[in-house]
Amino acid sequence: MKIILITPRGPTSRTGNQVAATRWARILRQLGHQVRAASAYDGRPADLMVAVHAWRSAAAIADFKAACPDRPVVLQLSGTDIYDYITSDPGPTLRAMAQADRLVALNDLAWRVVPRRLRARLTVIHQSAAAPRPPRRPSRRAVVISVIGHLRDVKDPLRAAAAARLLPADSRVIVEQVGSAYTPQWAALARQEMAANPRYAWRGDVPPAAVRRLLARSHAMVISSLSEGGANVVSEAAVAGVPILASRMDGNVGLLGADYPGYFPVGDTTALAGLLRRIEDDPGFVRQLTQALRRLAPLFNPARERAAWRRLLAGLAPGIGGL
Repeated sequence: MKIILITPRGPTSRTGNQVAATRWARILRQLGHQVRAASAYDGRPADLMVAVHAWRSAAAIADFKAACPDRPVVLQLSGTDIYDYITSDPGPTLRAMAQADRLVALNDLAWRVVPRRLRARLTVIHQSAAAPRPPRRPSRRAVVISVIGHLRDVKDPLRAAAAARLLPADSRVIVEQVGSAYTPQWAALARQEMAANPRYAWRGDVPPAAVRRLLARSHAMVISSLSEGGANVVSEAAVAGVPILASRMDGNVGLLGADYPGYFPVGDTTALAGLLRRIEDDPGFVRQLTQALRRLAPLFNPARERAAWRRLLAGLAPGIGGL
């Protein structure tokens, strides 16, 4: 089958949408399909469109359906689609969702914000992560807390740095952050934080190998987002066995489960500081987090994600799911 994969351009090649699209292109090719990636529909025929981000891909979906009305569209809903644009600019978002034959969400609670009339089209595919390379060896020089994600408003990116400021003077916690700043203002804020906070370092945008090395030496990873569609860094940390401290909102709870012990209220610096202290001083808490992630890790197995795509495609037309 010939598939066109629509991925809107972002400020960096390592946005969550583009990373997911690259992985899905690989999966679809492994299933025996021909995949070409584009940021807009170019009018060339295809058997199927897979589109990332409803709001940003709305025009591409409309163009494809006008040119190929009998060909299916699979639409992946991003976090900004379902937790922002669906209410702030619903026209393009809901139009794209209505035109799609299948909707893909990345967390188990996304259904709550999908219109009831479209929920039958929805399936959840958890983003996978490969076995960690290098193996995990937490730093002995400090208690390293990693923050992995671009600096943008929705990520609440400096929350862990602010929490580290509240720790006692004898704490060995340091916060290392990687990811590009989406605006000059965020870059300036990160530099100001480094100048004022000896526990914080921002490394900027780094290649995937550097991210893996940071995870390998981390004692915990913080994801403090205000909203998420389903962050792949959660999958990566879970598979690597790195304890996750997560803001309690649907995108995280829909991956980690309601009973996961490592949550803090969104935006609550004091609560996060308390969890950082427990990572440093409470081995029982660390074991509790590690055991919970060990139970969750099979959800993020690459073979499981590939099988989910095979079932999805086979459901569109028998015999096209792939090998």
